[in-house]
Amino acid sequence: MSETAQHSAHHIDVKEFHPRARAAIHNPQIRQNFRKAMDGLMTKRKSAFEGWDLETLRDLGANIRLRALANLPDLLEQLEQKLTENGITVHWATDGDEACEIVRDICLARNAKSVIKGKSMVSEEMELNHYLEEQGIEALESDLGEYIVQLADETPSHIIMPAIHKNTEEISQLLHDKTGTDLSHDVEYLTANARLQLREKFMNADVGVSGVNFAVAETGTLCLVENEGNGRMTTTVPPCHIAVTGIEKVVPNLEDVTALLALLTRSATGQHITTYFNMISGPRKADELDGPEEVHVVLVDNGRSTIYQDDELLDTLRCIRCGACMNHCPVYTRVGGHAYGTTYPGPIGAILMPHMVGLDEGRHLPTASSLCGACGEVCPVKIPIPDLLVRLRQESVDGDTVHPAKVAGHGAKRSTVEAMIWKGWSWMHARPGIYRLGTALGARFRKLQPGKIGGWTQYRTAPKLAAKTLHERMKERSQ
Repeated sequence: MSETAQHSAHHIDVKEFHPRARAAIHNPQIRQNFRKAMDGLMTKRKSAFEGWDLETLRDLGANIRLRALANLPDLLEQLEQKLTENGITVHWATDGDEACEIVRDICLARNAKSVIKGKSMVSEEMELNHYLEEQGIEALESDLGEYIVQLADETPSHIIMPAIHKNTEEISQLLHDKTGTDLSHDVEYLTANARLQLREKFMNADVGVSGVNFAVAETGTLCLVENEGNGRMTTTVPPCHIAVTGIEKVVPNLEDVTALLALLTRSATGQHITTYFNMISGPRKADELDGPEEVHVVLVDNGRSTIYQDDELLDTLRCIRCGACMNHCPVYTRVGGHAYGTTYPGPIGAILMPHMVGLDEGRHLPTASSLCGACGEVCPVKIPIPDLLVRLRQESVDGDTVHPAKVAGHGAKRSTVEAMIWKGWSWMHARPGIYRLGTALGARFRKLQPGKIGGWTQYRTAPKLAAKTLHERMKERSQ
């Protein structure tokens, strides 16, 4: 994690996942809000794919992402060349700190005092709002969900629907307290008032900051998917537009975008297509009436190059940020996004965030999963999330000779006692006579078995050894 993020007012100790998860589980309002929202999203996704050959489409999406990643260095060079030809200024950032400094320098060069932001998870990685505020530049979120969590001084709890942890009553009370809106359960009324308040901000903002869903190398086109129109306002009304994106978002051509877009919108919100699909190809031309005078793109690495160097972990970068894995995860559905304490919660966060914060900080993330496999089954680009979770679990305790540890902070969960127990288990199973003697002694003295076995019996009953071993039972059966 960048130094900027570490000193943010929103910084949460990732290692404290378990206390936050327990608190969420015992909060009936949180559980009800997430259960209702996730059930609705799963139903909409299922309906949206009816009549489609979903597996073929997923194979196509996976192959597009794999091909793009296989050629990532060349595609990034091509993208930079095309963007530059289109009049867009390209910046490269090693981490979140450097990306924040680039945005700050652009704002200072224009004497900008206010920034309006569209939805961008990479800017959340950078903790850009906090950084700009420290520099004396107002940063206001324009996506309704992001606007709500900003008013509440919170972080997003879902990568697609940031305020999904709140119900209508909570949002109404928040808007009433912060903006003077009348208390109401009428969603259209609340939305209209928020839109009215944001409209003036759009017109007066000096700089607009957005994310990017897909960056097309062949044409130098930035694609932005959204439903509220705030993305289009952010990228066209202020005189300067800055797009921030991870380096993995590049695809070879526009034809590739069509399949990924079909998968993204249906997997994310169950929509056949979003209300807006923006294609940004450069600043305003001399004969055009609107659009920004300047367009900048900040290509952010922030640990992605390290992931790219591992043939197995590379699959993490296929993600198109739809959130379907989170919607179907039994852990995320019950504890919500804030329990993770990370920018990306849920299964995708469990495989991505350890690379950003290190396994010493994010040691509990790979184990925040039942390994039921639901995340992998619904992933539109077929990321083998359960396999990657197992790999990161191995890295967190080291000792895997097949996949030597590579992630920063590896070995953080290694216990000398546990390692000795497993070595003893391995030694015993390699010696049949010792194994039979050990299991026979275990069966004979099973009444001495402890009733409490650490964390296992915190929520479960202790397993009991059988009176006879399997070998003894099979021997009796054969007589």
